[in-house]
Amino acid sequence: QVQLVESGGGLKQAGGSLRLSCAASGRTFSRYAMGWFRQAPGQEREFVAAIGRSGGITTYADSVKGRFAISRDNAKNTVYLQMNSLKAEDTAVFYCAASGAYSTDPREYSDWGQGTQVTVSS
Repeated sequence: QVQLVESGGGLKQAGGSLRLSCAASGRTFSRYAMGWFRQAPGQEREFVAAIGRSGGITTYADSVKGRFAISRDNAKNTVYLQMNSLKAEDTAVFYCAASGAYSTDPREYSDWGQGTQVTVSS
């Protein structure tokens, strides 16, 4: 089990950038694939990006491809989501999550952070 704490959310104008961080507790962080998901009001939680244990593989939702970048620093037990060219439709609560297997399916993720709000004004 790993505890996750997100930070870096906030209010930005469309076209701006934000970097989200997710700090993990424990010494087994490098054993987990990590993912970012988001949930807008009235909508289901959706996949945003995933990264493999060593950072050598990444996957993105089509809606963020080319704008967002996921990365991780296993020495710091942290995963990041760099978000550029933000759009109003990116407004959501963003969650990081840990999984024992690389996946884009939220059902495969066992541990979740509390979420951080990202609001993009048009």
